[in-house]
Amino acid sequence: MCRIAAFRLLPPSAIFATLAVASQLVAQMVFAAQIPALQISQQAPTSVPRQPDVSQSLQLTPEDRGNMLLAEKHYQAAVEAYKKAPQNSADVWNRMGIAYQQLFNVNEALRCFQVSLKLNPRNGNVLNNIGTIYVSLKNYHTAEGYYRKALKLEPHSAPILKNYGTELMLRGKYKQGGQMYAEAIAEDPTAFQGSSGFSIADPTSTRDRGAMNYYMAKTCARAGMKVAAIDYLRRALSEGYVNPQKIIADDEFASLRGTPDFEKLLAAQKRP
Repeated sequence: MCRIAAFRLLPPSAIFATLAVASQLVAQMVFAAQIPALQISQQAPTSVPRQPDVSQSLQLTPEDRGNMLLAEKHYQAAVEAYKKAPQNSADVWNRMGIAYQQLFNVNEALRCFQVSLKLNPRNGNVLNNIGTIYVSLKNYHTAEGYYRKALKLEPHSAPILKNYGTELMLRGKYKQGGQMYAEAIAEDPTAFQGSSGFSIADPTSTRDRGAMNYYMAKTCARAGMKVAAIDYLRRALSEGYVNPQKIIADDEFASLRGTPDFEKLLAAQKRP
């Protein structure tokens, strides 16, 4: 976006955004910019991060110090470190943009990403990160343009496919979005694992959440991830997006029929 040892279900808000970065910390750690967030609202840290070793940081270059602080989730300190790093580095500007994005300063984040792109116009990750900014601003048409450009450069990038899928979902293009999710999982079976939020945009309507869960269930069923598929179906049912009859009639869930959890889920819906 199948080999997988475990698939930890993410809440609906986490699916939106990884994007896409997708947006997204250092290198491949970036949801909706490459911090699994990007995809898809960004979430503030839920725990107090470990303080960096000051004696060690004194021996680092400004860029290395910024990278360390970014990984430690000290985003404002990371920004200040990057400001002292070489300003002709596309990577420095991209990571500074990620730090600003984590601080919910989308204007500065976008400015940094644009400078990075000017220095290196063929960086798919930066194009992806810009896409997540426009998703957060609900400018989906512009976001799609950046995701398409990013995929031309990196057609096998699971974070970009995931974030593009989220953008399509938010515009009501559920089948197309589901296909992007399926491609993301095909590229990386762990694409939807272990992130606290991988997109910038958080769905606001129950229909969006229900549709996202339903098509994620389809994606998981096709990939042979039965437990995850059933859990997503449970969410779609609870949000009123789908009914048991539609699920039973959908051939994409044929592999789930007869499994105890699937039958239990449908039986629970028939109870008064």
